[in-house]
Formats: sequence, C-alpha cells, structure tokens
Amino acid sequence: MFFPFLFVRYLHLCFYLFLISFLICFSESLLLSQSCKLLKRFYLNGMHKPGDVVLGGLFEVHYSSVFPDKMLCVRFDPPGFRHAMTMVFSIDEINKNSNLLPNITLGYSLYDNCATLGIGFSAALSLATGREEHFLLQENCSGTPPVLGIVGDPFSTFSIATSNVLGLFKLPIVSYFATCSCLSDRRRFPSFFRTIPSDAFQVRAMIQILKHFNWTWVGLLVSDDDYGLHAARSFQTDLAQSDGGCLAYSEILSWGDNPKEYERIVDVMRKSTARVVIVFAHQMHMIQLMEEVVKKNITGMQWLASEAWTLVDGLHTPAFMPYLGGTLGIAVRRGEIPGLRDFLLRMNPKQHIMVKQFWEHTFECKFAPPPAGWVEAGGALCTGQEDLENVETDFLGISNLRPEYNIYKAVYALAYALHDMLQCEPGRGPFSGHSCGSLERLEPWQVLYHLKLNFTTSFGDQVSFDENGDALPIYDIMNWLWLPDGKTKVQSVGVVKRSASKGEELTLDEDKIYWNFESKQPPRSVCSESCPPGTRLARKKGQPVCCFDCIPCSDGKISNETDSMECTSCPEDFWSNTERDHCVPKKTEFLSYHEPLGICLTTASLLGTFICAVVLGIFIYHRSTPIVRANNSELSFLILLSLKLCFLCSLLFIGRPQLWTCQLRHAAFGISFVLCVSCILVKTMVVLAVFKASKPGGGAKLKWFGVLQQRGTVLALTCIQAAICTVWLVSSSPAPHKNTQYHNDKIVYECVVGSTVGFAVLLGYIGLLATLSFLLAFLARNLPDNFNEAKLITFSMLIFCAVWVAFVPAYVNSPGKYADAVEVFAILASSFGLLVALFGPKCYIILLRPERNTKKAIMGSSSLPPSCKFQRQFHLNEMHKPGDVVLGGLFEVHYTSVFPEWTFTSEPQQPSCKG
Repeated sequence: MFFPFLFVRYLHLCFYLFLISFLICFSESLLLSQSCKLLKRFYLNGMHKPGDVVLGGLFEVHYSSVFPDKMLCVRFDPPGFRHAMTMVFSIDEINKNSNLLPNITLGYSLYDNCATLGIGFSAALSLATGREEHFLLQENCSGTPPVLGIVGDPFSTFSIATSNVLGLFKLPIVSYFATCSCLSDRRRFPSFFRTIPSDAFQVRAMIQILKHFNWTWVGLLVSDDDYGLHAARSFQTDLAQSDGGCLAYSEILSWGDNPKEYERIVDVMRKSTARVVIVFAHQMHMIQLMEEVVKKNITGMQWLASEAWTLVDGLHTPAFMPYLGGTLGIAVRRGEIPGLRDFLLRMNPKQHIMVKQFWEHTFECKFAPPPAGWVEAGGALCTGQEDLENVETDFLGISNLRPEYNIYKAVYALAYALHDMLQCEPGRGPFSGHSCGSLERLEPWQVLYHLKLNFTTSFGDQVSFDENGDALPIYDIMNWLWLPDGKTKVQSVGVVKRSASKGEELTLDEDKIYWNFESKQPPRSVCSESCPPGTRLARKKGQPVCCFDCIPCSDGKISNETDSMECTSCPEDFWSNTERDHCVPKKTEFLSYHEPLGICLTTASLLGTFICAVVLGIFIYHRSTPIVRANNSELSFLILLSLKLCFLCSLLFIGRPQLWTCQLRHAAFGISFVLCVSCILVKTMVVLAVFKASKPGGGAKLKWFGVLQQRGTVLALTCIQAAICTVWLVSSSPAPHKNTQYHNDKIVYECVVGSTVGFAVLLGYIGLLATLSFLLAFLARNLPDNFNEAKLITFSMLIFCAVWVAFVPAYVNSPGKYADAVEVFAILASSFGLLVALFGPKCYIILLRPERNTKKAIMGSSSLPPSCKFQRQFHLNEMHKPGDVVLGGLFEVHYTSVFPEWTFTSEPQQPSCKG
C-alpha cells in the first residue's frame, strides 16, 4: 500500500535531477547560442495541433504498457480514445465560437498515459517543458510556455504525482476523473482543479443512501491505492460523525493475483451479518473478488458501487449478474454534447497516429506497411475508407456521456479563464500595478488566477470551483437491472447533489429500483434492531456502537423516540405508562366519597348522626321521666349533642384534603370528644358525690357539684382542649400534602399533622379525661341503685379506651388514605360505643319497659304494699309528717353509731308482690 507514495517520491527525485540537468544544459547553450536543447526526447503516443494558445491533455488511450524498457502502449481502450477526441471536439467547437476567445485559436497537445504512472508522469513533464528538441527563446529567456493548462490525468495517483511537481510552477491542471479527496489540499496541490466531485462527496453520497434505506451495518472494501485508502479513511470519519451506521468490517483489495487474500475477504463477508457491501475499487479488483464470490456462492448481498466500477461493462456477465443484480452505484453526472457523434464520424486516420490506432482496433486491420507475417496470416489492410457507421462499436454510443461531459466542462473552464484574462482592461487588472495578462506574455499562474469563474453549460449545469478547486458536486444514482432475457440494463434511479442554498440533497425514485431479493424489497442490514419507544440503547462492550441491547425504561421514566440513548424522568405529578413511551398523570389517592370504603364510612357517620338525633328526640320527648331526669339530664343532652358532632366531624376526613379541612378536622374531632368525655366525667363525679353524700358526713360535698359547677367544669375542660388546638394551628398548622413516598405511581393526598407534639397532646388530653372517667366510673360501678349509671359509664369508657389504644399503632402503620380510614373508624367506633353503652339501656327502658321508668324502680322505696313484708326492718331515728307531697331529709343528729350491718333483703315474701 505504500508503493504509490514511494514511487511518487522516486519520480520527484528523478524530476529534480532532470530539472537540474536541464538548467545546466540551458545555461551552457545560452552562452553558445540563442536556443536550448533537450537532453532526451520522450517518445510518447500523442496528438498535437498548433494554436495561439495550446492546452494539454492526458488520457488513457491504452490500458497497458511495456515499461520501463520501452514506452510501448498495448491493449487499445476505445472509451479512453473517445475521451481524448472529446477534448479535440471541445477545442474545435470553441475555435468556431466567435463569442469565446475571438481571434484566438486554441491548439492541443494530447498524450496517452497507457494507464502507467511512469508514462503518465513523463507525458506531464513533456507538456510542461515542451516537446520540441530545439526551441528559440525570446529576450531574457522568456516566452509563452508550451501549454497553459492541462486536462487530466484521469487517475488519482497519477494526478497526485503530476500536481506535486507542476504545482510548483502554478500550471493549472483540471482533471475530469481523479476523485481522491486528498487532491482538495490547496497547500499541497495549489494548481489542481477538477470537474468531477471528490471522493469526499462520493462518500457522503454513499452515507446518504445508507441513511435513506436505514442500513446501519455495512462492510467496506477498498483498493490498495490512493483512491481506495483515502476513500476508506474519509468514509470511516464521515460515518462516525453522521451517526449513519457502523462498519462490520473493512478490507483492502490488493493488486495482482492473490487468490488466498480474496478468499479470506470473501469468508469475512460470508460470516458477517452485514447485508450491504460498499466497494471503492477498480474493475480488476471487482473481477477477482466476484470470481471468489461466485465460487463460494455468497448471495443475498446488496452492493454499493463507487463511480470507478458503476458503469463498467466487463462486470455485466451472466456469471456475475446473479450476485451483482440490483447493485446501486454512484456515477458521474450524465450530460449531452450536441454534435459530438457527427464529429467522431468525420474522423480520418490520416489526422493523427491515435486515430490510426483506433482504426486498426475497430476494423481489425493494419495500415501499410503491415507487421511481418500479417498478410500471410490472413490479416486485412486498412484503406482509411472504412465506414464507422457500419461497424458494431460502443465508440459512437454517446447517449450516456459521463467522463466525456466532465472533459467538455474542463476544456471550457480553461477557455473561459483565458477569455476572462484577455478581457482585462489595462490599468484595472488584478495583478501587481493593476496589470493584465497579455497574449504575448501569458503565464500559467495568470490562467490559474482566472479559474475562479462561474459559467453554465449548454446542458444547463452550472460550473464553478470552490476554494479547494472542486466543482459543485453532482452524481447520478445508478441501478443494475437484470432482465429476464439475461441482459443487463444500468438505469438512473436518482440524483445526489449539493447546492449552495439547500446543501446536500438525495432524490431517489424507489419504484424504479430493482432489488435482487425474493421479497423485491430493500434488505435489512443492521447489527441490532432498533429499540422501540419505551426502551433505551445499551452498548455492547467491545462492539461497534450499532450493536446494542434494548433495555426497558425503569418505572417513572420514558423514551418516546426510536433508538433513544436515555430514558427521561417524568415530571413530579406524572408517571410512565405501561409501554414506557409517554408520561401520564399519576393516579391520585385519598379517602373519597365515591369509593366503597368512603361510602361505608360516610353512611356510618350519617347513621350515627341520625341515631343521635333520634335519641335526642326521645330524650326531649321523655324529658320529664325519671330515667331522663336522673343525674342531670342537661349533661345527657350535651353528650348527645357532642356525639352528633363527633359523628359529623368524621366527614372532614373523607374527600380530597383541603387546607381548611386539614385544619378543622383534628380541631373539631378533639374538641367534640373532649366535650363528650368531660360531660361523662362530670356525670361520674356527680354519681360518686351523691353516693358519698348518702353516708354520714357526706352532705357537705354536694355543694361542689351543683348545676353551675357542672357546667363550669365541662366548659373549663373543653376550653383547655380548644386552647391546645389553637396553639397547634397557630404554631404548626396541619396542611394538605402530596405524598409520593408510599407509591411511585400514585399521589397520595393527605393532611400532614404539622406538629406531631400538638397532635399527641390533643390525643393525650382526650385519653387523660377518658382514663379518669373510666377509673371513677369503675369505683362507682357497685352503687346500690336499680339503675346504676356508673356501670354504663364504666362499660362505655372501657370501649372508648380500647378503641383509641388500638388506634395509635394502626394509625402509625397505615399509609395514605388508610390512615384517614383508621382515624374515621376509631371516631365512629368510639362514638357508637358511647352512644350504645350510655343511651342504649335508657332508650330500651323508655321505649320498651316504661314500667321501669319510675323513681321507685330506679331508686327503690321504703313503703311497700301491705301484702309484702320485709324479712327485716331498719329501725332508724326519724321524724315523719304526712302530706300530699312528702319531702325526705337526711341530717346528722348523732355523730356516732353502733351499726354492724345494714344489709337487708328487698325481695317480697310473696312472688306476686308489685308496686
């Protein structure tokens, strides 16, 4: 692969030695005479025509040579000869154009490079130095150079060698087929221009095609020369920058006969999962490669051809087409050159030696004198009168002009540059002192300066060169169609071009593309299938970026694009859906009126409120009965009212939390229960006080438990709870909160208590009063009454305390709405417990056992019916006086007694005794 570079350096050295020898010869001859003599003449195959200005050309008329012993070119190449004749035609057309270079005749000097670097380089030096053995010099050893510009060379490697040297003398070179992107380096090749796009654009065109068909996993094969190696380097760089795909493999096709190497490369292709193969190589490489492909029967490949072999007929064989059918290729832009065919038909073998060679090749004859033994072997002699139209040859097929069109543009570019230079007005020129170039003293660098031009061809294409000497790029996209009759048709299916306004554009007519697959559809060529939305790419370690795994996005994250690199987190109030491809609002959770649990609790709350209202109505209606009046009926009414508030406050815990419900729910709950429990506590204290007052010396204690004292006690105890709630609300008020800690996909709306201490003090105060009530009622549970309310209070406080003791751990361990449900359940359970335990027996007596709703039944009596006789009579110190209404009294007349026992049997002797 380093051979071209080493050879170029060797030629550099040879040229410098030749130049030094030439200068020495020139100096010596200048002293002796007014002429210079070349040390050696190159015998090259060429065509020449004199003119006022001569343009040079380098073409591949033969594609093989015997070199370096003899510069003998063999194996005539008709397309290459047509290229040379296109330049001749272009110059002839310009000379006939009165508007372009008027009064100036262009000449030409064309050489055959024989597809050999040494011959091509020698031809370039001959163009630059002149081909005459002697030439006269003007004064100061100056004059018009032999040529002012060169069209060619077609090969990138040849153009690199030529431009490296001739660029030192600023001799403009306009190539029509050299595509190596390295030639765009203006520091190295300051005088190189071209009318064919560089490989850099061809590479980008290839990448555009890959992107269009979503081919991200491809193989790359390149020839072992400047053309292939620079293309490979450019392709890998641009592919990485464009994120257009990855290379499954990259192999170099060597020169020469190397079957083992080609066998290895084909094995690499067969083992790879890439279905698309891109080849930047020449015809001979493809022939050797395809021979091995056919041998190994490697089918199912989609080939992408570079411009070097897209239009090569030598590959359109029945053996190769089953494999190469459907190939997509980059081709030089097709153009039209009116009059070219007629010009070719007018050729005469007497004009030039190259025309003779073409004539002999086409008509398979020889001009006299023929080679020895030619006639004896049956060979025909050429007369020069043969008719080109009557012979089968592709030489006249000008419907698909591609390199010829570039040659046509290259000649016109040099002509327009000369025209612009000669149109310069003295004193307003671009050179030093505002001077202009003149026909008498033309310099190559002056033509080079004026090549910064812009013109339009007769075909309608705009021609201009950028700062790198490259023309505006445009390529045709070709498709190899394998017809049923076995013939091959290469058809245009699109265009890729770059414009100053729109950048690079790819236009494809997919309906016209022939796909060499059973599905008749473009193949899939990917290392890993695309990751759908909802997943992200995870690179496979040690493999190209196109090889990856698809990892589902985690909860709360989404990806809504194909092949997403990362999953993005949803906003705070959103969550990922099941497919993980978009965010949806999070489900909201709170104790709702619409869910079964909320409906049940609401129903229970309203039921309790209704029962309280019914019981209150019963008590109001029967307010004059003993069982209602017993132990301060006002407290009973107050208890019923507070229980109703307890039932109603539970509704504040149901529904979406708001600021006012959060602040009110605990305050209302705490104050309602304290009001209820304080009334029960006062009731219990009154029961105990009355019992104590019935004992000797206990009457004085009753003055502390009057109606006003009872009311004041209840109010004071309730105000303490109100003060606690006020401090709590002012210092650290409960507030609604969106909790996302319980469930990632849900927003739990809850009320944060604000101050845990405040909540604890509120519950603790209720618990303190309840515990105190329970203890006092427990002490009074055995008082000698038929209807002992202390027992009811004891039982109710037992239920109340049990509920709230169980509430604390249940509340702490219940998340979200279930904490509210637990609190509501505790409120309802304790309220129902108090309601049933305190008022259930009373309502039972009032409604179902009215005979027991009497003072005698409740408190017992000292006068029984005559038919009843007590087993034992109390003999008490007493005073009596009858009346319509009798008032009793208990007084301390004595302050001591002998009283061992006072129990008695209250059951009558007769079972039927009533009253």
